[in-house]
Formats: sequence, C-alpha cells, structure tokens
Amino acid sequence: MGFRAAVITFPGSNCDRDMATALELVSGTAPIRVWHGDADLPDNLDFIALPGGFSYGDYLRSGAMAANSPIMRSVVKAAERGVPVLGVCNGFQVLTESGLLPGALMRNASQNFICRTVPLTVENTQSLFTGSYDSGSKVRIPVAHHDGNYFADEATLDRLEGDGRVAFRYDEPCNGSRRDIAGILNASGNVLGMMPHPERAVEDAHGGVDGRRLFESVMGELVS
Repeated sequence: MGFRAAVITFPGSNCDRDMATALELVSGTAPIRVWHGDADLPDNLDFIALPGGFSYGDYLRSGAMAANSPIMRSVVKAAERGVPVLGVCNGFQVLTESGLLPGALMRNASQNFICRTVPLTVENTQSLFTGSYDSGSKVRIPVAHHDGNYFADEATLDRLEGDGRVAFRYDEPCNGSRRDIAGILNASGNVLGMMPHPERAVEDAHGGVDGRRLFESVMGELVS
C-alpha cells in the first residue's frame, strides 16, 4: 500500500487541491479527500494535511470556527496518537485554535495581504518534517496571508526556542511575527504549523522546489 495521506477541506479552503496535487506528485499516491463535516478519519493514515484558505470566511478569528468542525476531534486524536499533521497558512491557524500548537496568528503588522516568495532559514533539521534539509538551509517558499503574524508570550517563545520547536524562520521581516517565526512544531514533533506554502514549491514550474523536501522528509521517515 502506498503513502496514505488525507487532506481536510473546510468551507472556504482554497489550497486543498494544491496540497493534494503536491502529495500525489511527491508520493505517487493520491491522498484521500476528507470533508470537514465528516466525523471520522479513514483508518491507518500516514499523514494529515490542513490546507490554506479562508475557512468559514475567517469570521470570528481565522481558523476558530474550523477548529470546531466535527473532523477536528478526530484530527486531534490522531495527532495525540502520533500521526503526522501539517497545517499550512489557514491550517496553521486551525492548529493553534484547536490547541495542537501554542500561540495565535494575528493580522499582519502592515495590515495588508502579503503574497510573495520569501526567504526562510530551516532552524530544526532533526524533525519528521525537515530531515531532508541541511542544518541552517536557506530556502525560498511562497506566502499568501492576511493573518500570519505569529504571537505568543515570552515564556512560550523561550520554550519553543529552547526545545528546538521553531522549524522555520523568516530571513527578513514579513508580517510582524514574534522572533520572525514562520513555522513551529508541537512538543512531540509530529505536528507542524507554518505560514509559507511548501505545496507551492514542489516542481520547477513553480519557480523552485524547496518545499518538496518537506514532503520527502515525512515520507522518508515513515518508510525507513
């Protein structure tokens, strides 16, 4: 059996197809598409992806309503069992709102929507998601968000830094994120939330393939 991944779609998701296409391109197996209103996930999943977009139109707070969708109860349970979960952009917001990751994503400091390719440093190359990168790698991955300003209190930020849970950091000011954090891991290392879109950097036609190694990292770790 091939790599068994699931992509969750919420009302307002607009990067779910991009994520599914990237996963199939890298793994050779099409992921299972799961609707947010489903109560249960398919059995024996190797990977779960929460894609970007504007779930529920970003009403209330970005990701807050999606975090209460029926499927998220199953996602939380799967994450607690150790299933790898990736949340990108709006998916990152959903992960913080559901309590799987600390902190919150606020309105960009510029108050403007940001859509461009940004330079990042891979801060942790020992994780399930980043093992295919070299230590301190410089990569370029697109962002597209209005609420990507990562916030946490100083004690939480110190804990993230001290535990090696900052996975990616912006190399230049992007959205006001504290300590230029672009992506973080949970304490167990099987949940990653990030604002940049690795699924938009998996083939040369995208202008770069720096995101591909993230998916290769996960797949390599799971089959090794």
